[in-house]
Amino acid sequence: MTQNNDDIRYVGVKETVIYGIANAGQCFGYNIIAGSYLSLFFTKVFGVPSEIVGTMMLILGLWDTFNDPLMGSIVDKTRTRYGKLRPYLFIVPIPLGLATIMLFAGPEILGDKAELTAKVIYMFITYFIWELFYTLGDVPFWGMSAAISPSPSDRTRVVSAARFVSGLVGGISTPILTVLMDLSNNGTIPLSLSQVFLLMAVISGTFGMALFSLSGFCTKERVVQTVKEPSILDGFKALIKNKPLLLIVIGNVLAAISGIGGFFQAYYYSEVVQMNSLTIIISLPGTILGFVTYLLIPKIKKHFDNRQIIFLNGFVRLIMGTLVFLIGMKCFTNLWVVVPLLMVQNLLFSFFNTINMVIPTEMIGDTIDYMEWKTGSRNEGVSFSVLTFVGKLTGSISGALGGWLLPVIGLTFAGETGVAIKAYEQTDFYIWGMFTLAPAVLGLLPLIPYIWYDLTGNKLKQVREEMAERRKVLSAQVSGGGENE
Repeated sequence: MTQNNDDIRYVGVKETVIYGIANAGQCFGYNIIAGSYLSLFFTKVFGVPSEIVGTMMLILGLWDTFNDPLMGSIVDKTRTRYGKLRPYLFIVPIPLGLATIMLFAGPEILGDKAELTAKVIYMFITYFIWELFYTLGDVPFWGMSAAISPSPSDRTRVVSAARFVSGLVGGISTPILTVLMDLSNNGTIPLSLSQVFLLMAVISGTFGMALFSLSGFCTKERVVQTVKEPSILDGFKALIKNKPLLLIVIGNVLAAISGIGGFFQAYYYSEVVQMNSLTIIISLPGTILGFVTYLLIPKIKKHFDNRQIIFLNGFVRLIMGTLVFLIGMKCFTNLWVVVPLLMVQNLLFSFFNTINMVIPTEMIGDTIDYMEWKTGSRNEGVSFSVLTFVGKLTGSISGALGGWLLPVIGLTFAGETGVAIKAYEQTDFYIWGMFTLAPAVLGLLPLIPYIWYDLTGNKLKQVREEMAERRKVLSAQVSGGGENE
């Protein structure tokens, strides 16, 4: 009787934890850059008009539609004695760390009197360089989640560990930033807002990248690759032919539009209630529940498949987001009402956010197995470039839309002072609506492609079982004829 790969554990606890710690190091800086605080930095601190910031994010987001799969195809072509993924994880943390620091160093390097043209050029160049190196690190990192083991159970544990530790350690960067921002605004610490952002960038670029490098030094690639190197064109062809992966891509691209709520969240706390660190209090119960949810994922997956979980998430967000908007629409500046209201919403959302931190990554791993089952070739690089691309596209689209909408709803900033100017009496209300209601309604859009997603149930079981047998043969070919090295 053949033992199912689900029953075999290839990855030990130590390696699983280290993989999670590495992701925490990467996310320490990513949470600041990918969130709306990067837009807040460029508009309020660096003094670049929000329309220009939004346009930059859109341009580079569109560039990622080509750049990320290209980087993924290059990764798939790589063949070294260390594997095809680990070499990038050895090298990339150093230039990525430097790029993170330079991204936030503009105000200190150029000074307060710099011309707008110089600021825009600096912003474009540093953000482009950061995105390039981030892709070169993120694609192989998440590719490792599929190559680290042929066992789906192993992969779930590894991805869960990565998300759990990144939330525990990497997730503290945003709370620290918000506290420092409030302390700076109140004059409690002798740091300007530009220096606060630069300090966080230095910590991210040194300490964070040191942790991220562990993913190269302390993990192993256990899924045997084909001896033949695929061409870059083969990588793009594999992406186009992979129907389940394309449906995930379409769903996540549509989800990028609903990400506009995250963009306006920072502006709500900064400019409406004028208390950035309030996010810590509101998110605390949800953060605690989120950590517990990681332990519940295996049990949840026994009752619901990945597709069902995605649909459930969308409908719950619609109902809860609409209720929060309606309840708070007359008192969205009253903290006695808003704080408990948003805490309840965050508590419920965190449950699904935690699950959704694992599910899409696991689903992409399934699509890689599916294409190997269908074509005989694995494409971790180009497949997980989708995860990187979609993550950045979400930020780009929401950042672009948000940047363009800020002046439309009447919010601008006064030159070098960074003081908010609200053109309309209803500006704060518009921000509240974009923060709560807009993402709830737009969150239904990404559900549409999953109507046709069928890599579940018996079909997925068949793919996994047949691939377990094929890998034994491939392993024997690579090792010289024996099943074991």
